[in-house]
Amino acid sequence: MTSITSVIPKLYAEYTNKTPKKLKVIDAYLLYVFLTGVIQFVYCCLVGTFPFNSFLSGFISCVSSFVLGVCLRLQVNPDNKNEFFGLSAERGFADFIFAHLVLHIVVINFIG
Repeated sequence: MTSITSVIPKLYAEYTNKTPKKLKVIDAYLLYVFLTGVIQFVYCCLVGTFPFNSFLSGFISCVSSFVLGVCLRLQVNPDNKNEFFGLSAERGFADFIFAHLVLHIVVINFIG
């Protein structure tokens, strides 16, 4: 049985060598959005949810941004060319930006 201490360096080495820079940037964005959501949730647990609409808007924005980022990563990944036949990376990015605009209009409207 392989120990976790031998798996993590191998995983990191393969990630740094085989992952394109575009995907690394998207992964950094996903990590940022995930950590922002975690910080908001921890803050909510520690301090409370007095302006509940504000907390809910921010947290839903983080979760939705994460989902949109994962969709973008799936479309941009060169290994998934067969799944997204006929869709370019630029089209995926344009869809991502448009969905973000709609998301933030809804979030701002929900805050009240």
